[in-house]
Amino acid sequence: MKRILYTHAFVYRILLVLFTAALCRIPAIAQTHGIIRGVVTTSDGNPASFVTVSLRDTRKGTVTSEDGTYQLKGVPPGTYTLQVTFVGLQSQEKAVTTKAGQITTVDFSLAESAAQLTEVDVRSANKAVSVGKANLAPLDMPQMTGSVSSVVIANQQASRLGDVLKNVSGVSLTQQRQGVAETFSARGYSIGIAGAGGSIFKNGVVANTMGFPEASTLESVEVLKGSAALLYGNVSGGLIINMVTKKPTFERGGEVSMRVGSYGLYKPMVDLYGPLSKNLAFRVVGTYETANSYRDVVNTNRVYVNPSLLYKLGQKTTILIQGDYLKSDLTPDNGIGSLNANQDAIIPDIPRSRFINTNWAYNNVDQFSGSLNIDHAISNNWKLTAIASAQKTNVTAYGAGVPNNTIQSNGDWTRALSRTLTGEADYTGQVNLNGRFNTGSLGHQLLVGSDLVGIVSESNSFSINYGPGTTTYDKINILTPTLYETRTDIPEATQLNRTTSPSRRLGFYIQDLISLTDKIKVLAGVRWSQQRTVQTTILNLQTLAGTRGAVETKLDAAFSPKVALLYQPTRNTSLFGSYANNFTINTGVDINGQILRPSLIDQFEAGVKNELLNGRISANIGVYHIVNSNFAQIAPVKADGSPNTDTNVKEFTGQTTSDGLEIDLNGTLSKNLSFVTGYGYNYMRYTQTSLVKGSPIEGERLTNNPAHTANATVFYTFDLPRLRGLKLGASAFYTGARYGGNNNTYGQTPVFSRLIPLSGFTTIDLSAGYSYRKISLLTKLSNITNELNYLIHDRYSIMPIPPRQFVTTLSYRF
Repeated sequence: MKRILYTHAFVYRILLVLFTAALCRIPAIAQTHGIIRGVVTTSDGNPASFVTVSLRDTRKGTVTSEDGTYQLKGVPPGTYTLQVTFVGLQSQEKAVTTKAGQITTVDFSLAESAAQLTEVDVRSANKAVSVGKANLAPLDMPQMTGSVSSVVIANQQASRLGDVLKNVSGVSLTQQRQGVAETFSARGYSIGIAGAGGSIFKNGVVANTMGFPEASTLESVEVLKGSAALLYGNVSGGLIINMVTKKPTFERGGEVSMRVGSYGLYKPMVDLYGPLSKNLAFRVVGTYETANSYRDVVNTNRVYVNPSLLYKLGQKTTILIQGDYLKSDLTPDNGIGSLNANQDAIIPDIPRSRFINTNWAYNNVDQFSGSLNIDHAISNNWKLTAIASAQKTNVTAYGAGVPNNTIQSNGDWTRALSRTLTGEADYTGQVNLNGRFNTGSLGHQLLVGSDLVGIVSESNSFSINYGPGTTTYDKINILTPTLYETRTDIPEATQLNRTTSPSRRLGFYIQDLISLTDKIKVLAGVRWSQQRTVQTTILNLQTLAGTRGAVETKLDAAFSPKVALLYQPTRNTSLFGSYANNFTINTGVDINGQILRPSLIDQFEAGVKNELLNGRISANIGVYHIVNSNFAQIAPVKADGSPNTDTNVKEFTGQTTSDGLEIDLNGTLSKNLSFVTGYGYNYMRYTQTSLVKGSPIEGERLTNNPAHTANATVFYTFDLPRLRGLKLGASAFYTGARYGGNNNTYGQTPVFSRLIPLSGFTTIDLSAGYSYRKISLLTKLSNITNELNYLIHDRYSIMPIPPRQFVTTLSYRF
């Protein structure tokens, strides 16, 4: 707690120094220079965000914010040419005269509509992530980010979130949990489906991603790397992901598509949008998917619908209502298993298609969500945003239980069954106030906000009637499937208990980007978070008697500061260094029986961001150092000095360290040529542990963290007379060597390595397409070398990556 208070005090001392310096610098510059500000809009009246505004023949320039506003400070008196540029569009210019101590307003209206602006795909390189809440320009964001646009998603014909995130440096798909959900890793930290520490969002609110979200219909996918605790509280220290859905527009149009591919893939898609009245617009996006798989028995049936309405309440307020429904019926898949009964795990040498679950296994997900967003422009410089959302996820599943260390070295596996019936309700409320103002010569971009997230999970336990005289289902051999006769019946499963687990997290935050000069800026902020994990309730479904769980209600609180210094020698280059922390909630008690407080994790990050060729290319490089210096591990002795054998009794004597590098080079050189490339390096390991039985091994790398990742994609569309409409593309994705399985611990029994070493691998995709007027055809051959490698969850779900496959999409846009 002392450490938290010291950090809190340090941040406020920094803010006090900055504001004091501001007051000392006010008089001279404010009286001798002028300010130019204004709004840039599209032809249909929408704000034109991330458009470059600059004074020709000078080094002064900026980009418009989300609401289309811009501001140039510290302009010496005189007459200038003010120009607005955007890649692929014709620039506009206006003459402007500034006077000392005065504000000059110059507005622009582009010839293009909002839809046409979106079609020029430069925003994938330069757009600030909306998950940052403060609408900071990319060069003003003092941490590495990533954004994958709908154009890239469509060009690659991606359907799953994991397919999209391969385009973000340092981010890797590390697990597919029983073939029904994905786990991602960055900077040594992983994020999964959801829960109280959920780090995957949809339109800025927590989302459950069980059953795979429908990525093919998204407007973009955003990634904020490193600590995001200032904005979101208890989230992963490695990354957060935000899925941005397509929004209504007042320009009428749409697209219908049909996608077909290997293993019986059929996927019709529709996207309709337009005005219903002068102030009301709609959008409906939907898709249906049915497919088999390169995995025997596995099949998919999915329906997804995403309707939305946008209402303009006057000139300053918009109301956006969104909903979506996903029905995802999948075959649960434990992969090919591993030969690991009380020995080192061995990946079996069997076909990539080998399926080891029961032939009748199922996993059905029904998911509903709805949200209400209200944006109110208090003035040109102040904006208030309120968000309310709810999501309900129901999962019913039945099949063989996971083969966790139970498959014999000869391939024999005695299967038990697992019946699942779960539900999760997620609720979010969020209010943000964004403002731009000056104190003398200092510029401020302020964010003040609060959020509340509630998650209620339900799970049911079952008793399975295997039949007279048996407690297991059957025996199979994963090496020789015909060795034993397998059962095909579905035993009755009786519900026994229902456990309800509520949690809530609350936060208040403030952040300010302070422009000390045109070249020097400081970002500082702090968040106070409180997380309440409520004692579970257990309902006996046979007697209807209720009891309480063994763990009492737990309340955790922490401060999360962030401070960064930015130096921008030109309007196209930004150098930054930052400190931030995040926290993780711990389980267990200390040697005195007190509930463990959260662990604070320190992150230091530095980097350089560049926007080259008038914004056509984004070139960024960043390094980071993340230390959890109070990592909780098993205490060696109890309070009385006697040896401790209780794994629930812990102390803050451990440490993990993550060091790494990330490089991005993305761009759209013209309307014909675009590319996305990236590289990431990570070294995440235990750097301080005790020698107590059950503690991690010092120096051992954490599992599911590849040392190296890389991605490269390029697409070119020809406009020569004889080749006009032809599109060619190629993508390559590299995942480096890593460990699957589980990390080892001191004194583990039995004595064998729980790590499963995996080699690095590269997959290459080739694409070709042709467009004629409103019709387009795009084809892709993925993993052309038929590379074989694996994604591993713990020591059981060993999933071969997909082999060579073919997919094609025929679209009609109107």
